[in-house]
Amino acid sequence: MPSDTQTQQDMHLQARTEALLRADPLRMDCLRAARDLALPDWALGAGFVRNLIWDHLHQKTASTPLNDVDLIYLDKSDPDGLAEADHEAWLSARLPDQRWEVRNQARMHLRQRVSPFGSSQEALSHWVELPTCIGVRLLADDGFQWLAPYGFEHNWSLRVLANPRCRQDSQVFVDRIQQKGWQSLWPDLEVLWP
Repeated sequence: MPSDTQTQQDMHLQARTEALLRADPLRMDCLRAARDLALPDWALGAGFVRNLIWDHLHQKTASTPLNDVDLIYLDKSDPDGLAEADHEAWLSARLPDQRWEVRNQARMHLRQRVSPFGSSQEALSHWVELPTCIGVRLLADDGFQWLAPYGFEHNWSLRVLANPRCRQDSQVFVDRIQQKGWQSLWPDLEVLWP
């Protein structure tokens, strides 16, 4: 159980993250579109949240463009993800300037070589880097619900660590960091290589 200080720190970082989201019209539009699509156990995650924080910490005046908007959900009735393309098409019609990547987490356990995931939060807790393991959904009252199995500190620390729960080869972590060029985009990042 976290100490009171850790809990207060995490709540403070959550509030700061929520303020950044509310100040970003594009991200709020993405959250509204995803909410309207109303997939089960959905969240926007990965760079959608991570990059926003890193841009802020690097005092960028303009947001780093998103390669894609990662929408995850968990629908056990479609274990092969056959509806993913339809969901992407719906979102692209709603926000045509965004590239959407929609993935049903009911099948993603195969990549991790683990038992099927019981929730989207469990699924994202296995993603490659710890700062990537975060997601958010917009509730009907415009409040946020967070999927943050490791809290917010990993995102605000500018330290990039491999996720020990990720069952993929450590070379996947190395390749992702190099291919995505994160240290060029955010030079203050400290990558802790495995």
